[in-house]
Amino acid sequence: MELKFVIESLLFAAQKPLSPMELRDVLNRAAQEENAIEPVRALLKLDLELIMTALRTLEEEHRAAARSYRLVCVAGAWQFVNEPDYGPWLRAFLGVKNRPSRLSQPALETLAIVAYRQPITRAEMEQIRGVAVDGVLSSLVERGLIEQVGRAEVVGRPMQYGTTAAFLEYFGLAGLEGLPDASELRRIPVQRPESLLTVDPGLATVPESPKLEEASAETMALGLGDAASESSPASEPRVEPASPAAPSEAGDPAL
Repeated sequence: MELKFVIESLLFAAQKPLSPMELRDVLNRAAQEENAIEPVRALLKLDLELIMTALRTLEEEHRAAARSYRLVCVAGAWQFVNEPDYGPWLRAFLGVKNRPSRLSQPALETLAIVAYRQPITRAEMEQIRGVAVDGVLSSLVERGLIEQVGRAEVVGRPMQYGTTAAFLEYFGLAGLEGLPDASELRRIPVQRPESLLTVDPGLATVPESPKLEEASAETMALGLGDAASESSPASEPRVEPASPAAPSEAGDPAL
C-alpha cells in the first residue's frame, strides 16, 4: 500500500485543503486504532519530508496525466482543483459563488509593499507610496489579507504588518517564495526612526538597513498582479487591479 495513494484517497475525500501536518495526524490516528492492520500501522509517525515527497510525486503525476483536474498547494495546504477549460460546465452544474470584490489600485500597491517588504510599519509604507495609507491599511486588515506581526525595535515601537494565509489563498500561492522574482522591488530605501539603544551607546538593537536602488510601488503592484495571474489555481479567484487613479494628498480611498 503506497503512501502516495493513501494520501491521494484522503485528499480526494477531504472537504477542505489539507496540510502535510494534518495528513500525518490522520495517518497516526489510523495507525493507533486497536484493529489496525500492519500496512496501516507501518505509516505511524512518518517524517513530514516523506509526506511532502509523496505529495510532489502526486502533483507531477496528475500534471503529466493531463486530466480535467490537478493537485495544487495553496497556502501550505494541498487540494484538487479543476482545470480552467472545464469551468463553463462546472459553473452550469454548481452555480457561481460570490467572489470577493476586486482590490483597488491603491490597495494592491499597498499590499504589494507589505508582501515584498514585511515586516513593515505604516510609516514605511507611506514613505514608499508617498501618500497616507490609513484607510487602505484598515481595509486590508479587515479583509484578513494582512495582520499585525509585532512592533519595530525603534523609537515609538510602531506596529509592524505582514501578510496572512488568506493572502496566499487569495493569490493562489503555496508560500511567499511563490511571489515573482522581483529583487529590485525590495530595494526601496526608507528612512527609519533612530534605533533603540542598549546600555552601551555604541550598540543598537537593530542595525541600520543599507541604502539600495529605488523602485516604484506601482511596479511592485504589477509584480504581485503577475503572481495572481500565473500562480492562482483554477478554483481560486484571480485578482485584476482596477484602473489606476492618481493618489490624493489626503490619502487613499478605502477598498
